[in-house]
Amino acid sequence: MSIYRDKERGRWVFEFDRRVEGQRIRTRKLLPKTWDRAQADAFDRKESAKLYATVHKLGSNDPAIEDAVAAYLRDRAPHLKNRAAVEKNLALVYWAYKSRPMSALPEACTAIREKSKREDGAPLAPATIRNRIRYLTAACSWAWKNLGMGETDPKARIVVPPVKNERRVFIDREQMLKLAKACTHRPTRAAIRIAFYSGMRLDEIRRAERIEGAFVLHDTKNGEPRIVPMHPRLRCCAHYQQTENSRTSAYFRQARAAVGMDWLHFHDLRHSAASEMINREIDLYTVGAVLGHKSPQSTQRYAHLATSTMRHAIMRIGQNITQHGKNQSDRKAA
Repeated sequence: MSIYRDKERGRWVFEFDRRVEGQRIRTRKLLPKTWDRAQADAFDRKESAKLYATVHKLGSNDPAIEDAVAAYLRDRAPHLKNRAAVEKNLALVYWAYKSRPMSALPEACTAIREKSKREDGAPLAPATIRNRIRYLTAACSWAWKNLGMGETDPKARIVVPPVKNERRVFIDREQMLKLAKACTHRPTRAAIRIAFYSGMRLDEIRRAERIEGAFVLHDTKNGEPRIVPMHPRLRCCAHYQQTENSRTSAYFRQARAAVGMDWLHFHDLRHSAASEMINREIDLYTVGAVLGHKSPQSTQRYAHLATSTMRHAIMRIGQNITQHGKNQSDRKAA
């Protein structure tokens, strides 16, 4: 952002000092004393867009993707929850958009999709490619909307290929106990049990606050706090201080190899918790609430497990109406 608070004067100041397409633009303005932060931010966006647009009209109306990304990282990324991931992924695809104008964003995205490789030369996972394209298009779209860079929204011309990477791998309690017993690291062993009996993600387990009878998550993936009741079988292991995710994952891999379950991912324990609840006839809405799903679509992936509930629904087809409804029908017939 280009504004800051002048504490001595008690006023917001707009100060723009940028190099845009080789030109340096500097301007400074003291904003009205009665303005609050929201008004100052609105002025910042409007005035910055006007200054960028002026330069583009004097020069090229097709700014470089590099300029859009630089502005996004400077002014928008610091306010994002996933700032580190955004900066890292945009740096990793710099080769794809380097020296390209905004109009060539589709070509840059095609290059990311077709030429991206891991450090060992193996192809990247489709989900990783999709995320990198989304980070890049989000940066360009933000620069167009807020800074007037380009004539049209560049994101509108990009088609992000869908990725179907949902796993349907579940284990039962007996398999979970076998896995936990094979784990030589007590905090990781506790994490395995907690994931199975709560449905929490690995990072949530590490960050959860333990209170009497519950886990408290103050900050979750969907941005909303969540309280997960503690299963009675977790009271003996919930006090273990969880280590970094990388260490837990390493001990987990050792344990799964020891019991011949190399196909298992730690996140599958979360799916297994959902499977256990649904197989005990817990409705999908409640399962979604336990898992912290923001939308019903996220929980819908487990709908195929609700065979008992569906069987009950099917068996109701063709049954007689209720006695109350039957009496009403009899009276009408009379």
